[in-house]
Amino acid sequence: MSGFYTEADYENSIIELFQNMGYRHVYGPDIERDFYSPLYEDELTAALYKINPLMPEEAINDALFKLTNFENAELVQKNAVFMDYIQHGVEVRYFVDNEERSGLVYVVDYKNPENNSFIVANQWTFIENSNKRPDVLLFLNGLPVVLMELKSPSRQETDASEAYAQIRNYMHEIPSMFIYNCICVMSDHLTSKAGTITSGEDRFMEWKTKDGNKENTQYAQFDTFFEGMFEKERLLDIIKNFICFSNEALKQYKILAAYHQYFAVKKAVVSTKRATETDGKGGVFWHTQGSGKSLSMVFYAHLLQEALDSPTVVVLTDRNDLDNQLYGQFAKCKDFLRQEPMHAESREHLKSLLDGRQANGIIFTTMQKFEESHEPLSERKNIVVMADEAHRGQYGLKEKVDAKTGKIKVGTARIIRNSLPNATYIGFTGTPISMKDRSTREVFGDYIDVYDMTQAVEDGATRPVYYESRVIKLKLDEETLKLIDAEYDIMANNADPDVIQKSKRKLGQMEAILGNEQTIDSLVDDILDHYENYRANLLTGKAMIVAYSRSIAMKIYKRILKLRPSWGEKVAVVMTESNKDPEEWREIIGNKRQKEELAKKFKDNNSPLKIAIVVDMWLTGFDVPSLATMYVYKPMKGHNLMQAIARVNRVFADKEGGLVVDYVGIAGALKEAMNDYTVRDKKNYGDTDVAKVAYPKFLEKLSICRDAFHGYDYSKFTTGTDLERSKAISGAVNFIVAVDKEREREDFLKEALMLRQALSLCASLVEEPLRIEAAFFESVRVLIMRLMNQGAGKKISLPEMNARINELLKQSVKSEGVINLFSDVSEEFSIFDPKFLEEISKMKEKNLAVELLKKLIAEQVQIYRRTNVVKSEKFSEIIQSAMNRYLNGMLTNEEVIQELLNLARQIAAARKEGDQLGLTADELAFYDALTKPQAIKDFYENEELIAITKELADTLRKNRTIDWQKRDSARAKMRMMIKRLLKKHRYPPEGMDDAVQTVMTQCELWTDTSDMGQYEYETFSYSFRPEQKMSMVAEKTVPYGKKN
Repeated sequence: MSGFYTEADYENSIIELFQNMGYRHVYGPDIERDFYSPLYEDELTAALYKINPLMPEEAINDALFKLTNFENAELVQKNAVFMDYIQHGVEVRYFVDNEERSGLVYVVDYKNPENNSFIVANQWTFIENSNKRPDVLLFLNGLPVVLMELKSPSRQETDASEAYAQIRNYMHEIPSMFIYNCICVMSDHLTSKAGTITSGEDRFMEWKTKDGNKENTQYAQFDTFFEGMFEKERLLDIIKNFICFSNEALKQYKILAAYHQYFAVKKAVVSTKRATETDGKGGVFWHTQGSGKSLSMVFYAHLLQEALDSPTVVVLTDRNDLDNQLYGQFAKCKDFLRQEPMHAESREHLKSLLDGRQANGIIFTTMQKFEESHEPLSERKNIVVMADEAHRGQYGLKEKVDAKTGKIKVGTARIIRNSLPNATYIGFTGTPISMKDRSTREVFGDYIDVYDMTQAVEDGATRPVYYESRVIKLKLDEETLKLIDAEYDIMANNADPDVIQKSKRKLGQMEAILGNEQTIDSLVDDILDHYENYRANLLTGKAMIVAYSRSIAMKIYKRILKLRPSWGEKVAVVMTESNKDPEEWREIIGNKRQKEELAKKFKDNNSPLKIAIVVDMWLTGFDVPSLATMYVYKPMKGHNLMQAIARVNRVFADKEGGLVVDYVGIAGALKEAMNDYTVRDKKNYGDTDVAKVAYPKFLEKLSICRDAFHGYDYSKFTTGTDLERSKAISGAVNFIVAVDKEREREDFLKEALMLRQALSLCASLVEEPLRIEAAFFESVRVLIMRLMNQGAGKKISLPEMNARINELLKQSVKSEGVINLFSDVSEEFSIFDPKFLEEISKMKEKNLAVELLKKLIAEQVQIYRRTNVVKSEKFSEIIQSAMNRYLNGMLTNEEVIQELLNLARQIAAARKEGDQLGLTADELAFYDALTKPQAIKDFYENEELIAITKELADTLRKNRTIDWQKRDSARAKMRMMIKRLLKKHRYPPEGMDDAVQTVMTQCELWTDTSDMGQYEYETFSYSFRPEQKMSMVAEKTVPYGKKN
């Protein structure tokens, strides 16, 4: 019975859920209010007086004025001002006994949740650029802090993605509603996700737990989502402590903590409080790379201020570049942190920064700034040290004796402990602590929270990383491979200096072999072959090459430019500079400012810079979400290796995963590094070699797709001309959309999608004929999806389909010819064009013609329904009847095509009827409503009917009020007016009730802002400009219109 579970039913179930959580339900149309204000003003005023009982009326009025009057700015900036008000209070000025005073009026009482007003509202109309009525709003003290867009769980063609598009539309149509927004929600029952006004669709996240215990299900239950996020105290906590703005150059991004960040940070604060009273070991916070660790550190530092009464936070990193990156993230969030982070330039500077305060302060420093000293930097107890990448070996506690000099070398961790003896220590890491690494546990204690790769991938917080070995392509001999293995053995971070000395001779040898001209030539040849054939057209085409050394990086760069001289802007080298560098290098490497410019370009998806050649820089903490390919020509091990490959695990659009292409045999090191991961991570990602994982999956899915088309010959797709290819595709669609193949079609759509995903990872291993065959199945899949799954509300564009399929084939078949699936469709066509209808009727692929016509006509009936409910119902019945008879085998496809063509002609004729009678579109709708009973036309002259219609339309137009159709009293009044008017004209009583009901139904389809009589029929033509490209999901904020 799921078909009867509508969007309204789902909306009611959500409201009931919130009522069970103690929210008061309000039905919008029942409230007398200003429809041009997004606030529930009575609730807001009452709440401000209740929360601020000691504030005079003048102060409350000043706060109300500021909450309703924002300076002219972009929506995001206004929202940032509002978030400051709701998190910290509104600064006001007022007079007491003629003396001016200032103070804070609090908008929310965070200490006493029950002192606030929590309302769940539906059907809440707001008028700005147009009239909109969001599905569900949560009002906190009269402020619309949460907006929810719901989609019917029982309609195949709508989903949470459509809800996202609707929210974006609201931002343009009713932007003032979003000044007060904290959280946006999109839900279709199966999937419920939350984001902010700047989140791209891929950044909306699920909330998978009510109490912090992980859920293993890939999709959370919808009640888990709503109860987990919106229980009253939880919502207040999220609004105050887990929403912040990150200021990136000229843009602001609003960030909402994901569930794993929220619960882990709460645990970390509890653990830190305990540690301040006991042994100072706050624990280790392990969240896999790419899952937002830096932002978790920001939320933790913020929450700590209140939890521990403003401690001083020292953020410790082990490298300058990490220090700069993390400092940069904290600096971007300084407004949220309510303080500016500081950089300690030296040990003395660090000491003076610590001495110069008894509380507060966020100070960044590197390990290198701590030197052996008998003098502690500070003996204060209210210092919390946050160590980033706490797995590094430098955190040794034990003293070591240098065999040559006899000097005792103290472990860095011991030095830090001695320097800040009473501080509390907490470690943050993106990779696990090695089983052998006891010192890290001795400094920090045990894990506070683990968010592993498996959970991060399941939650959509990261993407999996796959591996492809191409070592064999370089033809390295046995000796060289042994030498590379030897390097792995001496790469441990805490290797003794004498071991490092010994290795230098071997490494010189290694540099000579890996940097050999012939080896570099074959390396670059293979990278270019792999990149151009399999990766350049994927997503934004970004790739990274990791070189063994700086000189090898330069050789790779020069070789690429020699082979591709036009790639000057496409490829760049990013590495540190040295005084000893040759002059020609300096121009290529550039200074600090030029490197920052390169970083901006590489992060910009539209920039021509596609390939970055790196050595050490950009391998940690540098995020480019669209980066999907990394070519590794440098032995790496342990956490260094895991950090590096995590550059390709970020979420972006429909990225299936990241691909690491290996030229130096890192497979063993990868397996070893995985030993410290969780059991399920080892199982799922312990061996992600595409040859073992993606390639067999590709072959399996290809075989299933072939079976689906058993009995259909598509061989011409591989061997034929463009025209024959076109016919092979449309013929295949025709074959699989046959009435008796519904089950096969559904299976094929799922399997073909998996086929595409597997191919995106292992394309270089797949023989060309199989790649072409996969392109055929993908073309068929796309075409079926466009035809069958987009519902009546979305336009179908045949030329757009042609363009999409051509793009697909260009990538896979390397064909420059243009395939035209609908060969005679001109650049602009209309479903009511007789020539177009004739072409469709002549199509050889009859099943395809039926689907196409059904789709196009259903779209037109949907649009027509807004204007004329009587005729659209008649047309809907005709379609339904014809399709039922077709599906039951009572009509052949030729016959059903004929019926659908006749219907298209009837719709075209109906559109002209109003002109002949001298009626507008709306008036014609009422004319049809009144003449629905056939006998009426015998009762009146046509002129009389037209006069009644015009009077009726005029009366309704004048008496319409906002939300009238939602209020029982207003509906009753409207119904009475219609009856009175019909009685006046002696309308037959036996037809009266039906006529009144039909007129009311038609009225309800008006949009509140459209003037009757102004509504024009929507022309339904499709234009096609071949140069247009398909748009992708926006990954950056969309600029909003300014509100004057």
